[in-house]
Amino acid sequence: MHIENFFKIGREQLYPLCRSLSGRGTLKTLKIIKKNFKNLKIKSFKSQQKVFDWKIPSQWEIKNAYILDKYNKKIVNFKDNNIHVVGYSRPIDKKINLQQLLKNLHTIPSMPDAIPYLTSYYNKTWGFCVAERFKKKLLKSYNEKDKFKVVIDSKFKFKGKLNYGEYYIKGKSKKEILISTYICHPSLANDNLSGIIVSMALIKFFSNRNNNKSIRFLFLPETIGSIAYISKNLDELKKNVIGGYILSCIGDDRNHSCMFSKYGDTISDESLKETYSKFKIKYKNYSFLHRGSDERQFCSPGIDLSLASIFRTKYGEFPEYHNSLDDFNLVTKKGLKGGFKIAKQAILNVDNKIIPIAKYICEPQLGKRGLYKLLSKKNIIDNQDCWKILDFLQYSDGKNDINKIAEFIDLKINVVKKLYKFLISEKLIY
Repeated sequence: MHIENFFKIGREQLYPLCRSLSGRGTLKTLKIIKKNFKNLKIKSFKSQQKVFDWKIPSQWEIKNAYILDKYNKKIVNFKDNNIHVVGYSRPIDKKINLQQLLKNLHTIPSMPDAIPYLTSYYNKTWGFCVAERFKKKLLKSYNEKDKFKVVIDSKFKFKGKLNYGEYYIKGKSKKEILISTYICHPSLANDNLSGIIVSMALIKFFSNRNNNKSIRFLFLPETIGSIAYISKNLDELKKNVIGGYILSCIGDDRNHSCMFSKYGDTISDESLKETYSKFKIKYKNYSFLHRGSDERQFCSPGIDLSLASIFRTKYGEFPEYHNSLDDFNLVTKKGLKGGFKIAKQAILNVDNKIIPIAKYICEPQLGKRGLYKLLSKKNIIDNQDCWKILDFLQYSDGKNDINKIAEFIDLKINVVKKLYKFLISEKLIY
């Protein structure tokens, strides 16, 4: 178990970094991962590049941000907590009054000690995030005539980059299991340093194993990163990926939950169900209608990779979600180990499944292979085995393992296994 090592890296090295869709913090995060896994490839997309209906935003860099009161005292400081600044805030350096400040000050009224995490990726504005308790103190300590100096030392690189990481473990087959997690959230432990930590532990485990299928790990900025990656790699993804998971909010020790793909019956879904059953774990399955992370992209029409999501407690379902209370008091070694255990077994289940894929579009010509009786009476086919072959091939679309195919074509599993070996030898499936 390597969770302890990666827990320490996450808490001490990754947690303090100001990550966003792009910028130095995100790149440094990838470099820390690469320091542990030399074969990680750090790649990028250019800012302003069009990807499907989206455009890669400019690279955002922030050096400093603070609010000075009338006594020249720094009452809010980005260096104390990097979520004090609304992500992708435009630069500002001016004096404003209390009312103007309050318009750009964000809190969570129901959580007096929590600093909210907010972003404005595609709308250029600025803002600070503070605890509600601080805001109330501000209202008591200052009047409307008081002036405050607000400084956000940030910039946008029009010709910047959006970085992401990719780690590939070659298996016996080119059939591929895809594991994706997002890296764009600053100083939030469950959402989603937990996904990064568990992914690193999984890389360590599967790198030391002789896997049947290849496994690809992605570390992406959420939404725009997955859209960009898909736009670049769609053909290969559709050709090779037979299942996989998105890892998000997988480090607390409260619940086990998941989100199956939009139809809930894929290899990824079935393998995850088998995992919960194996460990006798009660879990909550959230409707795909309540999706919110990169499952939106990988399961989109025309993509249909049918990835499922694995959580401990799903995003938006815990009080610390998107605020400063999402720290390493919430995320524990025990919680991460539980998330790792589920993800590892689900991947193992996918890896061990026999998933035939037909090599030919439409039915292959069985006659020239001596598998179909060429002379037959009307509506009578003497070689009944050819129908078993054709039935098997009909369901060999990469969406079914041989156990499921056996159910569909109403044959015993030992017969289906013999058919599988025979069709492999005839090079009709792979």
